Amino acid sequence: MHTPRRKFLTGAGKIGLSAFLATAFQPAWSRELTNQLAKFQDWPAADLAGEEDFWYAVQQAYTVSPALINLNNGGVSPSPRVVQEAMKKYHDLSNEGPSYYMWRILDAGREPLRRNLARLAGADPAEIAIQRNASEALETVIFGLPLKAGDEVVLSKQDYPNMINAWKQREARDGIKLVWINLELPSEDKSYLLNQYTKAFTAKTKVVHVTHIINWNGQILPVRAIADAAHAKGIDVLVDGAHSFAHFNFTIPALGADYFGTSLHKWLSASIGTGMLYVKKEKIAAVYPMFGSPDHASPDIKKFENLGTRPFFIEQAIGKAIEFQEMIGAERKEKRLHFLKNYWINKVKDIPGVEIGTPLSPEFGCAIGLVNIKGRKPSELDSFLFDKYKIHVVGIEWENIKGVRITPHVYTTTKQLDLLVDAIKEFVQQKSF
Repeated sequence: MHTPRRKFLTGAGKIGLSAFLATAFQPAWSRELTNQLAKFQDWPAADLAGEEDFWYAVQQAYTVSPALINLNNGGVSPSPRVVQEAMKKYHDLSNEGPSYYMWRILDAGREPLRRNLARLAGADPAEIAIQRNASEALETVIFGLPLKAGDEVVLSKQDYPNMINAWKQREARDGIKLVWINLELPSEDKSYLLNQYTKAFTAKTKVVHVTHIINWNGQILPVRAIADAAHAKGIDVLVDGAHSFAHFNFTIPALGADYFGTSLHKWLSASIGTGMLYVKKEKIAAVYPMFGSPDHASPDIKKFENLGTRPFFIEQAIGKAIEFQEMIGAERKEKRLHFLKNYWINKVKDIPGVEIGTPLSPEFGCAIGLVNIKGRKPSELDSFLFDKYKIHVVGIEWENIKGVRITPHVYTTTKQLDLLVDAIKEFVQQKSF
């Protein structure tokens, strides 16, 4: 029995099912998804999180291989059928007359797309730039900020390698000082996580780089608290949101971020090679664009989009990914992803020799989980899962984080996770502790 009802597709920014799924010849997967959305439209998100009939219908909206259980969605996620079809359609259109259809037709879709991304982000469209991935978005800021020799940047050893390397290049080129913190994870201690950053702040600190959700183990950091402490000292806040955007429910301005970069081909399930940059309106003018612009000091967010000829067909398909996200609903998605992570972890966490490297609380973790088997290398479990069960995961050994990262998505079923649990149990039994 479910709790008191709440309407699903209501309110600003929501779209009707008929507008999204209606076609002259609606395929079976689409009809089934339509039926399940109607059947469960009044259910609260928490009740729906474990309702397999609904989520099986969502799975059928994807084209994932039945010969492989993909639990490495933290790397890159597949797109649902509607996104793939849109990309192919726009690609074919582009090739009918590239310079005409790309520059005069598809490029006109960039402003509606910017507005839709801004709605999803809870931001002003004038603060949103379309990029190819989180690295491009974040490095635009890293290399574009007007820092000078002696200026300090606070960052952690658990940040993503591309960002670490970008900051190291900035250090070598411009003489800025990188101040490193080393997080002991997992942690559900907000004070500890906050203090690791704030105790590194000095009068010379100009920027703090914060990874919203640590890609290695799924740890969510208290970004707003860190941002408030930084702003109180006049420090800018750059947030790596590669794994957080469209993963769990938040708005970018609510984080207190001055700059935010993300990939859209992870949790939004947009086409591979799509990303987004947010720059707070009053900060835009001071940041140099990555690629040459007619006016590098312009306050126009579009100065960060001077890439030249780009794959318009990939970019424009983002619109369908946004529709799919809003059709499912951000709250429903977050509850399901958190449910899936806790589902498999709760079944293995008490097995002797099993170490869990991810928080279970929704404040500090969502879909991404990390498991380590004492006395064994992560690569051994990674290989065992794939070789025997065709479960695709990734072994992690980075700084003080060690284990196998398990990352389900909305198309993952509990039956697949049951197989994962059985496989982990079998692997553990190969060695006594």
